[in-house]
Amino acid sequence: MKQLTPNQIVKELDRYIIGQDQAKRSVAIALRNRWRRQQVPADLRDEIAPKNIILIGPTGVGKTEIARRLSKLADAPFIKVEASKFTEVGYVGRDVESMVRDLVDLTVNHMKMLQQKAVTEKAEQVAEERVLDLLLPDPAKRRTAAGLPYTGSGAEEQASVEDRSSTREKLRQMLRKGKLDDRYVELDVTERSMPFVEVFSNVGMEELGINFKDMLGNLMPKNVKRRKMKVADALQTLASEEAQNLVDMDKVVEEAVARVEQAGIIFLDEIDKIAGKTSGQGPDVSREGVQRDLLPIVEGSTVNTKYGPVRTDHILFIAAGAFHTVKPSDLIPELQGRFPIRVELSSLGAEQFVRILTEPRNALLLQYTALLRVDNVELVFEDDAVVRIAQIAEQVNQRTENIGARRLHTLMERLLEDLLFAAPAVDQPRMVIDSAYVDQKLGKITEDEDLSRYIL
Repeated sequence: MKQLTPNQIVKELDRYIIGQDQAKRSVAIALRNRWRRQQVPADLRDEIAPKNIILIGPTGVGKTEIARRLSKLADAPFIKVEASKFTEVGYVGRDVESMVRDLVDLTVNHMKMLQQKAVTEKAEQVAEERVLDLLLPDPAKRRTAAGLPYTGSGAEEQASVEDRSSTREKLRQMLRKGKLDDRYVELDVTERSMPFVEVFSNVGMEELGINFKDMLGNLMPKNVKRRKMKVADALQTLASEEAQNLVDMDKVVEEAVARVEQAGIIFLDEIDKIAGKTSGQGPDVSREGVQRDLLPIVEGSTVNTKYGPVRTDHILFIAAGAFHTVKPSDLIPELQGRFPIRVELSSLGAEQFVRILTEPRNALLLQYTALLRVDNVELVFEDDAVVRIAQIAEQVNQRTENIGARRLHTLMERLLEDLLFAAPAVDQPRMVIDSAYVDQKLGKITEDEDLSRYIL
């Protein structure tokens, strides 16, 4: 993180997101400030609160993508939630604290997977030894397990050990070369059989952080089943089991909670849907109530989770909304104060669409080219075709609803529908898309506004 200056953060975001320079600058500064805060003296560190951001702009201009790419860049815990699904207690919806619990769950699972990958090599070694024990069981252990005495003499036992050691090494080499993959072994697999329990409640259990599945799973007896499987499958099953046993879950949870508290990012989408004054009836009845429920989480409070209490004081909140009919000042003053940075994202035109189609690492044209290459069809887009697609996207957005860059997806699917359906049975292994082809496929649809609204 020390190497990621705001300028470098913006350059990294430029590889995936076209335009919106001011929004990139704002999130880059916010991310850098998190690292700066960690370097200040401890007595001042807790006093520095994150500067939360509101991204204002129509759909499809990159609000979510900016936040998502920022979290990946910083390897920070991230969750996206829609503010409109939260309502006051007593109405249909979820408790606002659930977003913090979900973030902790995601982070714990992610950290657990990382720890399991770290011990993969050791787990595979243990799994290999266990499979060799199944392929070449010790006669002494087998007789002892059956309740029979082992009657071999010392010399016989020494010779048996040497023979078994030699045979075991031969089996090990065969196992590593895959020569034993199709042989069957019997393996004891632990399974937990438990009834499905679901609690329907708006409040209570979720607030207490009680996880009935985990609680009852620990109470129910473990069910061990003997299964017959191929050696290759047994190796994979045992390696997975050993990797889980080698992970220290207490350490994983401790690190996950610390990462959420110090580096977590919560993306609050559709925050404009809860803005505006309460009308007193209908679906608007809980708008201001949702804002007041969000306020303590954004200000900084302690949320009880099944992994223990989690503080939200230093979680970065990035809110986003179109704000077509309302404005940020329609939020309650207390919540406005907790989002001091407001950035307006600009609408996208034909020039930006051309860049979106060609420049990013995951550009839309590259995606379709790679998909058709699987069916041995080489797809080539002429420059005039790319410009024409961008112009049509801009026209349709102006005449119908402006859905930003998402319009490109609908256009590309309509443009390449016949080719995607016919491949790999097409006669031409190399297909060139030019402006004439684009007009042939999309011209009639874009000329008819009613048809354009229905199809594009």
